Amino acid sequence: MKKIFVLFLFLTGYLQSQVISVELVQSHIKILSSDEMEGRKAGTRGIEKAAKYIESEFQKMGLSKFGNNQNYRQNFKSQGMELFNVMGLLKGNSKAKEIIVISAHYDHLGMDQKLQGDKIYNGANDNASGVSAVLAIADYYSKKRTNERSLLFIAFTAEEMGLIGSNYFGTTIQPEDYVTGINIEMIGKESPFGPNTAWLTGFNRTTLGQIIQKNLAGSEFQLFPDPYKDFNLFFRSDNAALAKIGIPAHTISTSPMDKDLDYHKVTDELGTVNSYIVSKTIEAIIMGTKSIVMGKETPSRPRVSMQMK
Repeated sequence: MKKIFVLFLFLTGYLQSQVISVELVQSHIKILSSDEMEGRKAGTRGIEKAAKYIESEFQKMGLSKFGNNQNYRQNFKSQGMELFNVMGLLKGNSKAKEIIVISAHYDHLGMDQKLQGDKIYNGANDNASGVSAVLAIADYYSKKRTNERSLLFIAFTAEEMGLIGSNYFGTTIQPEDYVTGINIEMIGKESPFGPNTAWLTGFNRTTLGQIIQKNLAGSEFQLFPDPYKDFNLFFRSDNAALAKIGIPAHTISTSPMDKDLDYHKVTDELGTVNSYIVSKTIEAIIMGTKSIVMGKETPSRPRVSMQMK
């Protein structure tokens, strides 16, 4: 009986310590990477389905429309296609005019009818895992309502076609209104630095990484600089659109880029993603950026000479 009671206390403590439910993120990833989404390629019916799912989640959370948008979509045309970013705003309490972007791209590679067997690039890690993070963080703060600064949650389209969605968004904003950009990309596999770690692109370009590291000090989680310097990842993800106009924006990932055999393959499916890693990484993002969200710290702006290099 005593052993059962101790086990009960342990499980109760564990569940209470879970800020982000593994089941929640797994559910988001499962839906977004399902065959029904047909690989979420920009301009297809698959990405339309994904957008509707994200919009329905934003609506459940009570997020506001952003700017002059008629709904949660930022519509625009590019390469002869009708495209749309999906965005929802959670207004800040005391510093509502200061905006933090929390983003991930929700598009992927679609389908390839020339392939034998499986023809769908489901994109579970790339980047349903990142979108699940955006939704989970939005859910967390929509319930807490403790954010002093405004949080703009964005699912960018057409990243796989050359950062089209984020680049369009960057042309529509005033950089001075934005405190930072936290882009989330492929967080469903163990980091090259080991368990409970993630890495940040362009670490030394601003002080965002240092702030996150300081806030995570003493926790089980660590953040490291991007280990893939030769890949030039800082300018290959959606943070680049904000960084090049002077906003301290970076991408957080756990992906072992040099060893990931599922990257841009039809094998990037739900079964290859570790939802526990996703949930712990999301918790670390919340903890690591809390002082920024609360308006107590502000990352430095990237130096002009560094922006386009």
